[in-house]
Amino acid sequence: MNKHGELDSLHVTVVAEDSVLYESPFLGQHGLSLFLEARCGPNTRNIIVDVAQNPEALLQNMKLLGIQPESIDTIVITHCHYDHTQGLVRILDTIHKSDVPVVVHPDLFRLNFVEEPYLRHVGVMTGDTREKIVSAGGRLFETRQPLQIMTGLFTSGEIERKTDFEEVGIALKTIEGGKIIEDTMPDDLALIARIREKGTVILTGCSHAGVVNICHQCKKMTDQQPIETVIGGFHLVEASTERIIKTVKALQQLKIGSVLAGHCTGFRAQSELFKVFGERFTPLRTGMRIGF
Repeated sequence: MNKHGELDSLHVTVVAEDSVLYESPFLGQHGLSLFLEARCGPNTRNIIVDVAQNPEALLQNMKLLGIQPESIDTIVITHCHYDHTQGLVRILDTIHKSDVPVVVHPDLFRLNFVEEPYLRHVGVMTGDTREKIVSAGGRLFETRQPLQIMTGLFTSGEIERKTDFEEVGIALKTIEGGKIIEDTMPDDLALIARIREKGTVILTGCSHAGVVNICHQCKKMTDQQPIETVIGGFHLVEASTERIIKTVKALQQLKIGSVLAGHCTGFRAQSELFKVFGERFTPLRTGMRIGF
């Protein structure tokens, strides 16, 4: 066991996703939000990973799922994009606590934009600024390094880019010193859970750093412990067929137990994942509950 320790159990509920379970009453939206119930010994913490982009839909789904907003102990934001951050202040208002840890990368609040099909900021919106988060009861933990949320559960920190076929997946730009530059999404991070007698579970937002890069970094951080499951978005929706095949092959070589991918993953990538992983692949759906 390494310094991070292990969880006794982890339960993941998909509170927001682009699609919903068949014949369910849940509301879908373009975005992602995962609710985690993590237990280690006598300690149980409820963590929400990202808040998608429509807080009213998110809160409605939480109500249907029996999740009380005031039960949330910590918020982790995987990256700056509006479909993972919009309404964060509204959610904090509903949690109605002070000093709620909000774990983010220090570059989260930067300008992040696209030029096609027209100029548009796609990062954190004006309703969710640093100042408003703090006023709503959030306590910002801004770090580039891995941060332990509780024993057995921690963030990845900045992801090392090692593969030669993975890329951000969208033409993003920012401005530094008055110059327009490519935005490589340094703030993209994952959440890692080490679970007793199970292995590692990885939770991603959009995997702009590359889901294979994320997996390699997580294995390095957990002393090469087997990866039981990867859950989240892989941002392969506009990827070439070549990149999709290379990604899925690399995931297969990592001997991952199961994959649950949705949101920005895209149908073609989901099809390739099902082709290779078979029943060990499941498309994400709003309302799903996954237990370890």
